[in-house]
Amino acid sequence: MRIDLNSDLGEGYGIWTLGEDDGLLDVVTSANVACGFHGGDPSIMRRVCLRAAERGVRIGAQVGYHDLAGFGRRPMDVPANELTDEVIYQIGALDAFARVAGSRVSYVKPHGALYNTCVTDEVQAQAVVRAVRAVDSTLPVLGLPGSELLRAAEAVGLLTVNEAFADRAYDAAGHLVSRRQEGSLITDPKAVVARCLRLVNEGRLTALDGTQVPVTAQSLCLHGDTPGALRLARRVRDALTEAGVQLAPFC
Repeated sequence: MRIDLNSDLGEGYGIWTLGEDDGLLDVVTSANVACGFHGGDPSIMRRVCLRAAERGVRIGAQVGYHDLAGFGRRPMDVPANELTDEVIYQIGALDAFARVAGSRVSYVKPHGALYNTCVTDEVQAQAVVRAVRAVDSTLPVLGLPGSELLRAAEAVGLLTVNEAFADRAYDAAGHLVSRRQEGSLITDPKAVVARCLRLVNEGRLTALDGTQVPVTAQSLCLHGDTPGALRLARRVRDALTEAGVQLAPFC
């Protein structure tokens, strides 16, 4: 058994810090680095890329809507051509810092509202895919199984990677529950660890309404801004290792 652990990092901005980037980089195998639109600034992007490269952690471009005030979690009706250009811009910016650090952007993952929109919105999903393909057609796209994003990526020959979420609730359709809904975020360490082990061993998760949802994933996401994120990540990594699961990047 083998799985990748990814986390959202570099999401501070200026004097505002968010998450425990350095600690999480010692735990995860892939880092979804904010590219300046929902969080992150040039100095943060460079620092996270440098420290990820030092640890052999893969660097992923976490692209999002241009929404610093809303942390990229507010749905936006961005014209498809503009969204494509904005995603190209974000990938290029992060890749420059990754290359300065001796690494490179290894994959692309949408953030927040863009991620959720691309689950069901074919137009927005295709806009993101066009951007990835334009920058580098060898870049894998990380996303929710069965999403329009991964369907669009597969249709043009991009590599796709299914991911699951350790600390977020699902609905019966296998989609993430809105953060506005009670119970959408799971912070109890025992519950998070149990979910992760069940995901790896059985390929399923329990939805918020009790439905058993089949989930096949090559990568497991631990949100960097979840309360106690570093402690949760360490517990998950230790539990998976003890269960004989190999932790390694998917690319």
